[in-house]
Amino acid sequence: MTPPINPYGLSLHSFVWVGVAEVNFMGYANIKQRGTGLRQRIYARAFIVHDTTTNKRVVHVTTDTAMMSQFVRQRVLQRLHQKFEPSLYTHENVMITGTHSHSGPGGFLGYLLYDLTALGWVNQTAEAIVAGIVRSIERAHKHMRPGTISAHVGELLNASVNRSPSSYELNPAEERARYRYNTDKEMTLLRFNDASGKGIGQLNWFATHGTSMNNTNTLVTGDNKGYAAIKFEQAMNPPESPTGWPEGFVAAFSQTNMGDVSPNTEGAKCLDTGLPCDYKHSTCNGKNELCVARGPGWQQGDFASNQIIGDRQYQKARELYHSRPRTVLSGPIDYRHIYLDMSKTAFTYDNGTAGHTCPPAMGYSMAAGTTDGPGQFDFYQGQNTSNPLWNFAGSIVTKTPSREQAACHHPKPILLNTGETHFPYEWQPKIVELQVFRIGQVFVVGVPAEFTTMAGRRMREAVKKAAMEQGIAGKDAIVVVSGPSNTYASYTTTPEEYAGQRYEAGSTIFGPGSLPAYVQSAVRLVRSMARKARVESAVAPPDFSRKFISLQTGVVLDSHPIGK
Repeated sequence: MTPPINPYGLSLHSFVWVGVAEVNFMGYANIKQRGTGLRQRIYARAFIVHDTTTNKRVVHVTTDTAMMSQFVRQRVLQRLHQKFEPSLYTHENVMITGTHSHSGPGGFLGYLLYDLTALGWVNQTAEAIVAGIVRSIERAHKHMRPGTISAHVGELLNASVNRSPSSYELNPAEERARYRYNTDKEMTLLRFNDASGKGIGQLNWFATHGTSMNNTNTLVTGDNKGYAAIKFEQAMNPPESPTGWPEGFVAAFSQTNMGDVSPNTEGAKCLDTGLPCDYKHSTCNGKNELCVARGPGWQQGDFASNQIIGDRQYQKARELYHSRPRTVLSGPIDYRHIYLDMSKTAFTYDNGTAGHTCPPAMGYSMAAGTTDGPGQFDFYQGQNTSNPLWNFAGSIVTKTPSREQAACHHPKPILLNTGETHFPYEWQPKIVELQVFRIGQVFVVGVPAEFTTMAGRRMREAVKKAAMEQGIAGKDAIVVVSGPSNTYASYTTTPEEYAGQRYEAGSTIFGPGSLPAYVQSAVRLVRSMARKARVESAVAPPDFSRKFISLQTGVVLDSHPIGK
């Protein structure tokens, strides 16, 4: 038998985790959306790639969570250090990404704003996620074998729409003209083969929100990506077989720049008239509550829409998996990581103007919600003026913004001044993580926020350009944005989209320069990779877990129904 070309050490495994159902779901910030049961198992899926020449390895974990928590990640790394040599799996070479399902238990982010609707920190949720991730990595570690990886890329046209098209249109016309669609339609898939050429798993990235299940759903699911993953694994594994090589096939449907991308492909319609919502503000007669996006199965319900969008991703992934690869991966495994203090990161705009990011804050349009899950009261998307009453209400909850803070976030009117509020502990992160993996010709950029379509494109373009200029990549290089990864810091728009102050812009918590700060930091990581230089972080994330508030009561009853 001919040995495989450019073999890597490969291992992949998954582990199911659920947590407790009777907890508020993370994603929609709807306090009424409290779990009542389980519809679909949710997983952590780990992929380990080992460079047998340099002995470097990277780990990519996809979890059926809305995002990843810095506190969960730290616990995962602590457990791994107890089980393995501490230098084997670290914050530098482990990337954990959420699929962004909005139908899983919350209370695991640690920062107060994100845990409010879950009534604070829910340790049962956090521990279930930690255990699932650790077990998936632990099991994968035990089964390292030689193998090869190939990259496959193709378009999926009917599983996503842009939910903020008026915001996207604020980007330069010449830039938009380079792209056919206002969302990224490409799915990028890595196929993993063993030494005999047999497929053992696949990991793909495609941009669409985990909001096929709406904000009235109370059953735990992995949303459309979780459905697609289970369907792929069921198709590849015999009935009742375990998931995870060498016992079974692993399929992960990971998330990328979906900040402004919805799976509700029938568009946003007014509940009272059935007509399209206001294009700029996503309102119906001035009310955001009446503007709701419809999935392809809306007449049957959100379960039908979830299956349709999940199946479309599954079908495209199967097609790519069996297609001729764009490239067979070869070359080194490498990684770089940095902690960024995004409350004051310096950057330069394209016109040469110097700038810096801001302490976190949320704008008025954040409270309007999205067409996937509308907000309350009289907020609307595109709101760039303040209201004295809401300013007063916001100042009761958080500190009144300083002049410097208000100016830094302009034109965002600040509703919640989270970055200057520290009681009872931090409301949103200031220190976040940025990470770059290299797997041969593929570069994976782990970002801590929901990047919009154009934000992701700019990141990919800049990283590829830097890698080519530094001589570590050719024209065949593939760059993927993977996120939200490792930490959660809400959204990131382009500076042009930020000016429009729709939901995604109002939730870009570090101000209008967030994207250039992230992009320029990622480019520095690529350059250090080319120079084989270490990257030293000047800051580290805080640990205030002893201050966590938890008002969530325990599960009342966890048993089968009477008589069954």
